[in-house]
Amino acid sequence: MPTPFDRLNSALAGHYRLERELGAGGMATVYLAQDLKHDRQVAVKVLKPELAAVIGAERFVVEIKTTAALQHPHILPLFDSGTADGFLYYVMPFIDGETLRAKLDRERQFGIEDAVKITVAVADALDYAHRHGVIHRDIKPENILLHDGRPMVADFGIALALSAAAGGRMTETGMSLGTPHYMSPEQATAEKEITGRSDIYSLGSVLYEMLTGNPPHTGATAQQIIMKIIAEPVLPVATFRRSVPPNVAAAVAKAVEKLPADRFDTARALASALQD
Repeated sequence: MPTPFDRLNSALAGHYRLERELGAGGMATVYLAQDLKHDRQVAVKVLKPELAAVIGAERFVVEIKTTAALQHPHILPLFDSGTADGFLYYVMPFIDGETLRAKLDRERQFGIEDAVKITVAVADALDYAHRHGVIHRDIKPENILLHDGRPMVADFGIALALSAAAGGRMTETGMSLGTPHYMSPEQATAEKEITGRSDIYSLGSVLYEMLTGNPPHTGATAQQIIMKIIAEPVLPVATFRRSVPPNVAAAVAKAVEKLPADRFDTARALASALQD
């Protein structure tokens, strides 16, 4: 029996040559590959078969086109996407760096300037995407890559394809598997209408973790965390780190408000408040 790696390699033959697996998450497996036409290293991300079945190839290709149109210095571009032997895949530049998750796991807390700088860059990318009608829906440290210290947001459009395929019912697609920590309350309650303010909540949660060492809500199970996101107030960052400047603490608190209407109306407004 050929392994999934071998099957995928032969399905992509002539276009890409897989070299090795880079990592796997709840939604996809990432491979380092050689782009044979352009003679460059790329990252090929392949959706889990059960997700591919839920989404369907046509929906996937339609949704991911939105991502291909996004061009911003802090958004990881999309090179290619398609289906091969039943696999749904997309191709991105190979970033020789690390994820924000890896850096957080190593350092736990960041210097305040560094945390703010990363957040402002991601907010700038989100503001651009939101103005082009694209909401990320899955902002978390795993989806922020650091390339020479410069943050790049990955996986735009993937969350949209997943939630569109599931009619917004995130848990059915496995979207919330693993990391519900950064979900907005409206995502946690599976609301149909998700706006850019949901991304602002998620980014606020990531900044909270960079400053304090933990996301705003923690728990033993995904269900526990989701219940806290819906019902429990977030403790101010100054509770855990007194050195956080008042404007930064206030910006974090506003970004992670329960009601979308109480948050910043744009990602640019969040960035401005942090730099004030």
